[in-house]
Amino acid sequence: MTQENGNRTALIKRKTNEVDINGSFNIDGSGITKIQTGFEPLNHLLTLFCFHGLFDLTLDAKGDLPHHIIEDIGIALGKTFKQALAEKEGINRYGCFTVAMDKVAVEAVIDISGRPSLHGVNIEKDHVYNAIASKLENDRFDNTDFTFKHAEEFLESFLQHSGISLVYIIKSGEGDLHHVLEALFKAMGKAIDQATQIDLRRKGVPSTKGIID
Repeated sequence: MTQENGNRTALIKRKTNEVDINGSFNIDGSGITKIQTGFEPLNHLLTLFCFHGLFDLTLDAKGDLPHHIIEDIGIALGKTFKQALAEKEGINRYGCFTVAMDKVAVEAVIDISGRPSLHGVNIEKDHVYNAIASKLENDRFDNTDFTFKHAEEFLESFLQHSGISLVYIIKSGEGDLHHVLEALFKAMGKAIDQATQIDLRRKGVPSTKGIID
């Protein structure tokens, strides 16, 4: 981690036999991005995430298979986020935000807990989430090859390596994949922004354990 003008920043660097990923991430930014992942839908979603979360991100990713690139971008960005956040002293830790997008509303609930997880819920009919997920899996992001599964692969990797728990709640499933994912990534950006803000009243780490891994 480096501190520039009080900002929490870190470099993105991941090189394997399959991918080459470079860039930088600033938690205390203004939403400025320069993103090239090779997948326009993912470029767009990460731009929305950063714009609404007020994070600065530069990212250049190259690789062989879509699965490798998308997963490894999540790994690299998650590790960089965790590095930039450092010891997590004084942060709010929790965040929650709902975004509406046409006929869709998605809520993102965040805990920077060190115990990563991803869970999706639909509260219109509590047992219908799988049906909606199945519908989304058969959809395509603006007729590209980017699917709901690709988005989940990115999120699983990002959460696992950043130490974040995310529950997302689809409050209305009437829209298409584009609208659902846009609402989710916007809500996630806002919620993580809340969770990473410093509360000056908080002395130390926001956990009764005294540590967040």
